[in-house]
Amino acid sequence: MVAHSDRPLPDEETLLRNWRRWEAGVWPRDYRELIARTFGTVPDAFFPRSGRDGRKEIMAVSGMDTVDILARLRASDVDEGTLDAVRITTDRLCSDYAYMPSEQLLVEGKAWLGRVAGMQHQRLSLSHHREVIAQAGWLALLVGCVEYDSGDPRQAESTRQAALALGKDAGHPGIIGWAHEMRAWFALTRGDYRGVLAAAEEGIAAAPHESVAVQLYAQRAKAWARIGDRQQTEVALDAGRRLLEGLPYPENVSNHFVVDPGKFDFYRMDCYRRVGEDRMAQNLAQQVLQAGVDFDGTERSPMRNAEARVTLGVAAARDGDLESALTFGEQALGGTRRSVPSLAMVSEDLGRVLTQQYGASPDAQEFLHHIKALRAS
Repeated sequence: MVAHSDRPLPDEETLLRNWRRWEAGVWPRDYRELIARTFGTVPDAFFPRSGRDGRKEIMAVSGMDTVDILARLRASDVDEGTLDAVRITTDRLCSDYAYMPSEQLLVEGKAWLGRVAGMQHQRLSLSHHREVIAQAGWLALLVGCVEYDSGDPRQAESTRQAALALGKDAGHPGIIGWAHEMRAWFALTRGDYRGVLAAAEEGIAAAPHESVAVQLYAQRAKAWARIGDRQQTEVALDAGRRLLEGLPYPENVSNHFVVDPGKFDFYRMDCYRRVGEDRMAQNLAQQVLQAGVDFDGTERSPMRNAEARVTLGVAAARDGDLESALTFGEQALGGTRRSVPSLAMVSEDLGRVLTQQYGASPDAQEFLHHIKALRAS
């Protein structure tokens, strides 16, 4: 804390006494930001503020069910209530990304994208027309992500470009930034790390004050970690942390196109695993798993959880525990909701360690075959 503080602190004995109180559950009043900075994250990661539940039923919020919304979309005029219902529907679909089966989400996302795009031909005010284009842009981003998850990169790129054009038409920096973030993600999973840096630079320039810029800094950090430049990795992570620290806590952290402290720590986990900081990566992976499971055991974030288990597997393998490494690895590959390109990419980190340290083990070889099958899919 002393090393990270820009003002004088109490003596060490006082700090230690306060630290024990904080560990016992008494939240600090004046040191939250400094504690977070000491651990390389933001205050909301340790001291979260309450946010609304983004998964409220559309009927409860808008007063309309899907049939009502569709009937209004077919009308000649579109009122503010209809647009509110469309916004809520888009938010719900983007929140379903984490766990809804890809096939189902792709069908629903494309259907709503078609409906919203059709609204442009109705009588709209200028502000309503811009809002319709923006909602179509968010839906296009969602559809493109699911297409890429499903192993259709060519179609995903076409959809991404359409989302970028919609974002520019609507004058919406957030949509433009996420379109560049998708380009960075695509490049990362292909191993095109210089492409990641270029896409991140464009995205940050287009949306420097939006939360997507935090994720773009994280993608930049992941690329530098894979290039092997530890200093640039830390620089990118610190830039993302400082930006996130100044942003308001999001209303709906379940929305895929929202960056919250938990998501940022998920990206930090990836970086530290790549640069060999196993203890830090292991701690972050355990936090990801703790946050990604409901009290009844239901997984809220199965894709994040899968990558966290890969991280725990890598740490176990490097520590000489082959059995635990394989258990974590199989759990990661066994999920039903997954982003195949991302999971294949991070699983290769585990495969690399297994090959180097346990190449003669039949069990390790069997898991390596699973990774090859995932990459082939």
